[in-house]
Amino acid sequence: MTAGSNRATLGRRAVLGAGAALAAPRLAGAAGRDTLVFAPVSDLTGTDPFFGASDITSHHVGLVFETLFGMDETLTPRPQLLEGATIEDDGRRWRLVIRKDSRFHDGEPVRAVDAVASLRAWGGLDVFGGKLMAVTDALEAVSDRELQFRLKKPFPLLAHALAKPATVHPAILPERVARIAGSGKPIEVIGSGPYRYLPDERVVGARVAYARFDRYVPRTEPPSYMAGARVPYLARVEWNVIPDPATATASLQKGEIDWLHDLPPDLAPLLRRDPGVVVQVQDFIGGEIFMRMNCMQPPFDNAEARRAVLVAIDQASFMQAAIGDDTSLWRVPVGVWSLGKPMSTDAGVGVMAGDIAKAKALLGQSGYKGEKVVLLQAVDYPMLSAASEVAADMLRRIGFNVDMVPLSYAVANQRRNNRNPPDQGGWGIALGPFNGYNRYDPAAHLGISETFSGWPKIPEIVALREQWFDAPDLAGRQEIARAIQLAVWRDVPYIPLGSYSPLTAFRKGITGVMRGGATFFNVKKA
Repeated sequence: MTAGSNRATLGRRAVLGAGAALAAPRLAGAAGRDTLVFAPVSDLTGTDPFFGASDITSHHVGLVFETLFGMDETLTPRPQLLEGATIEDDGRRWRLVIRKDSRFHDGEPVRAVDAVASLRAWGGLDVFGGKLMAVTDALEAVSDRELQFRLKKPFPLLAHALAKPATVHPAILPERVARIAGSGKPIEVIGSGPYRYLPDERVVGARVAYARFDRYVPRTEPPSYMAGARVPYLARVEWNVIPDPATATASLQKGEIDWLHDLPPDLAPLLRRDPGVVVQVQDFIGGEIFMRMNCMQPPFDNAEARRAVLVAIDQASFMQAAIGDDTSLWRVPVGVWSLGKPMSTDAGVGVMAGDIAKAKALLGQSGYKGEKVVLLQAVDYPMLSAASEVAADMLRRIGFNVDMVPLSYAVANQRRNNRNPPDQGGWGIALGPFNGYNRYDPAAHLGISETFSGWPKIPEIVALREQWFDAPDLAGRQEIARAIQLAVWRDVPYIPLGSYSPLTAFRKGITGVMRGGATFFNVKKA
């Protein structure tokens, strides 16, 4: 057995042990045909579509909220909450008309003023939205159902921005809710999507519930990822949080739950042998595990300390620990962009050489004073917990003073928003998952964002991203994406640890499960 595989085995055993120590919910028997019971990888980390960055929140957003455009499987934006759109004045004016049958969950119609307030709030928080707002002269409601963008110059990616299927979502909220959304304050969770959030049934750490919005009118086009028909066939969707993967797997086999969203690869062979269960790859773009360092606090406010970590990275060790020995489920080396997609490049990836000796030398040159590095370990998220064990071992071998703090994924995400020093509730390093779209291109990539937790200030990357938006063609955008990747290796706003194919599993009687994420519309239960 190799050193890497030994760490992988120990890491996965640690996950199961940690998960079993957490309180597991009491499971009821199989629900009826109108209720789907879903086991997310962790508890819901936030209900505000503009606040918090996790796939768990994205699943919630897809149930409750809608966007003006929806992204189809080819990543082409299609009208979603819109009846239609027209482009005038050589691309400087976009007129958007909201569907007349769209309503919020309180029964009120979705109005142009709601969309305007929502997009303004979103644009102040999202990189893609911020770029759109920077080229907007005016965003205004023309009538109850029509809004318009008047632009300083053409912005061909406007529909792509408004269809963004990942953090931060350009969701449409009632005007009164949009005024405080994204602030971190509690909001009234009300959207225009196919399901309603049920706050009275929320049990933190155990349960989330949704009910079909009976006044929702689906589009008539065939469904394709986040575009087209979103039919709420189910009367209810219940999330049952089960921290231990083995318990969740057994519950799926017994029919106590219908859908296990994140299936640890170690348990996949067991479920593949079960004739009552379907196992499939969920994200058609491909996921990624990332390492994010807090650039606001020592020692990682110094780029030299961050580079010391970068050169010590052995992506295969992280993937083996997190995903397992089945190399068909993970790929290395991985650069900044989604593998096999237009921006992907291998420029400079060899810098991640697993070179501990060089890392020690760089750390010594950085002036590191032995500051404690708080590493957040999401113990209820198996692949992140195992990868965190590898990270802690690597950091200690380099010479860092590491304090690994075990937390639930939900709490770790909340703590990642804390900008204070570690002794005041802050942090130093955290690992997390990116879905394929969150690293697809410079418009969507959270890892290079200065507003994503970690808060790096790298003016060259910001400038290159601006140039990417203005590039005249694909070749120009690809060249800029390559330059961004090289800048990432130099200043290290984040580190990619490898690409993987996330697995999901559900009972054979469940149909309509689309690839790309946990979407519950169009899902039926036999």
